[in-house]
Amino acid sequence: MEQEDHELLLPLVEEENICLPLPVNVVSKYWNIDLPMAEAIETAKKYAGFNGSILIEGIESAERHGLVCKIVHSSLNELKKIIDSGIPPIVILPGIPEVTQHASIITGYNDEEKTILHYIQTGNQEGEMQEGAIPEDIFEKEWSEEGKLLIIIAPEDVLSSIKLENDSFENSNRLCFESERQSILKNFSEAIKSLNRAIELNPNNSIALHLLGTMMNEQKSSECIKFYEKCLELNNRSYLTYNGLGNFYLKTNNFEKAEDCYTKAIEINPKRSAKIYKNRAYLREQQNKNSDAKDDLKNYLKYFPKAPDRGIIEQAIREL
Repeated sequence: MEQEDHELLLPLVEEENICLPLPVNVVSKYWNIDLPMAEAIETAKKYAGFNGSILIEGIESAERHGLVCKIVHSSLNELKKIIDSGIPPIVILPGIPEVTQHASIITGYNDEEKTILHYIQTGNQEGEMQEGAIPEDIFEKEWSEEGKLLIIIAPEDVLSSIKLENDSFENSNRLCFESERQSILKNFSEAIKSLNRAIELNPNNSIALHLLGTMMNEQKSSECIKFYEKCLELNNRSYLTYNGLGNFYLKTNNFEKAEDCYTKAIEINPKRSAKIYKNRAYLREQQNKNSDAKDDLKNYLKYFPKAPDRGIIEQAIREL
């Protein structure tokens, strides 16, 4: 029996900007909407010095030019239904080491091979789009670290033809993206206000709880613990939450709790961050666990071979 085709053909696009992230630009072009780069370049001026993508800016640009957006917590089954409706969804996934997160377009899936297909920015020599296949179980594990967050950008008539599982919490999710923008602009009180509103709209929004915990953590407030813990009750695979909680306990010299949180994060995804190993090595050394600390420093260099402090770390390994 022939494998049913569950793949979408997306345009090959290379232009991006912090205010017009590549996934938004690609999906917009898929719907025959060209978002003006000049507009994105102008908007980017207010974010001088920021490295990364500001998804909400790209989303708002798409909306200004006639598309509609929904941001929802989703599932693998729903993701497949969306693809079969002819809509290329954008998902939030863990970033490569030392990049917190990245947005990725899903172009299809293969039920026979149990793989999910990602859009890869560089085309092949014929200028055609390439796809990266990732095993379904690995994709689902990684996606769950980010609360299975999904962004759909499409014309209104297309979007209204599909029923989404968690549609009613769309506003709560959007406020999380809005808070990140305010945070980048250093409007911290506005960012906190957005997150409190997001939690009012959906008390079980794990992303909003994590972000609020992070903001409290940055202010060195022990309030962060309750938000982080509530987030983990809802999503026990939130790597960034365990890492954030570990960082708070490290700052407050609660080494045993910090070690426990870092260890749980590493169990979820051992390759996601090199720095977490350096942090855990420090607190293990403080607890005279020198052999474990040495292993952590080796892992730090394994996952961050170009670490600027490589010489110092190699010296520390020799001395432990």
